[in-house]
Amino acid sequence: MVTKGNDQIIKENNCESKIGLPCVLKAFTSIFNTGSISNKCCGELVVLGKVCHSALVKRTLENPLFKDLNPATIIAKSIQTWNNCLALIDSPSPST
Repeated sequence: MVTKGNDQIIKENNCESKIGLPCVLKAFTSIFNTGSISNKCCGELVVLGKVCHSALVKRTLENPLFKDLNPATIIAKSIQTWNNCLALIDSPSPST
């Protein structure tokens, strides 16, 4: 079975056009460094979708700049960020 490359997945799903750069930076800071992602950016991340989120994270890990990072740790943090955002977006806000 041939698996699609991350670039192909990103291109086919128009991933890069579904989330604004400020939110990309916030999401990646929370995954690749330390920090939190805002509610607004969580909303954009969930709209982006899990397939795009995973492909973008994995493509970033392929970059030589990130060669010293532990991929398992980054993947775990990306899943944690995704799940946190999903829970935040799915839970009704107190103001409703």
